[in-house]
Amino acid sequence: MDDVTDTVFRQVVAECARPDLFFTEFVSVDGLQSKGREALLNKLKFTDQETPLIAQIWGMNPDNYAKTSKQLYKMGFAGVDINMGCPVPKVIKLGACSALMKDRPLVTEIIQATKQGRLPVSVKTRLGFNEIDLSWIEFLLEHQLAALTIHVRTVKELSKAPAKWELLPEIIKLRDKISPETLIIGNGDVLSHKQGLELAAETGVGGIMIGRGVFQDPYVFTPKSPWPKQDKSARLKLFARHLDLFIDTWNGNQNPAALKKFAKIYINGFAGASDLRSRLMDCKTAQDMKTLVLSEV
Repeated sequence: MDDVTDTVFRQVVAECARPDLFFTEFVSVDGLQSKGREALLNKLKFTDQETPLIAQIWGMNPDNYAKTSKQLYKMGFAGVDINMGCPVPKVIKLGACSALMKDRPLVTEIIQATKQGRLPVSVKTRLGFNEIDLSWIEFLLEHQLAALTIHVRTVKELSKAPAKWELLPEIIKLRDKISPETLIIGNGDVLSHKQGLELAAETGVGGIMIGRGVFQDPYVFTPKSPWPKQDKSARLKLFARHLDLFIDTWNGNQNPAALKKFAKIYINGFAGASDLRSRLMDCKTAQDMKTLVLSEV
């Protein structure tokens, strides 16, 4: 998730409940192969605690995909995932991510170019653009991907319509026919470990991707999450740990405003949470936020 799943938050999640795979924020290959490269490298920063880690990339230029994939291999990533599902309008206007559904020849060029990096290549996508289009899924499977993650909604539906998990068994049959080695990963509205296992059993997918569910429970990747029963003190101590990691990782060189979006994860479920979140919004530095949070423990 862009501006969310950075190295700091991934370390927090790893300490709470480690998933089998981590994914980076999505990073522009065109930006990485430009003068703006240095500004984007922070999105690819990681520690050993966050491995195995998949780099999620997006962009338009196949040559830049090839160059980036080769660089990611040298950087120690476990794989590379091409984002072909983001529904953000400003990205679609560029012709990137989910807009690539409308330019299949370019998609072929991009996938072939990315495979030059010697890393396993996967794609994250949706069921179609304006309507369900399983020919799009068939097309991707023909590229013999290592994995295909499907957010079970169309682009048009964003995250508003019910996730269509019932379509995944049919997609599994397509996979078995076209590319048996491709791992199918389901994504969409998974909010607990138990729910994920049930959906995997019902649909036959080989994996479950959880995104926004981690906002409701940092321990979502464990079968017995302590989060629902944790009191104010425990939640604030975990936020203080997040703030410590942020301060240590960036040494004051990262915008602390990025931290404020995490307030709702940790500061909820107890009396006075709303007031405390409001006061956090007035903090100017990560250290100020940490001091305030610890004063409430």
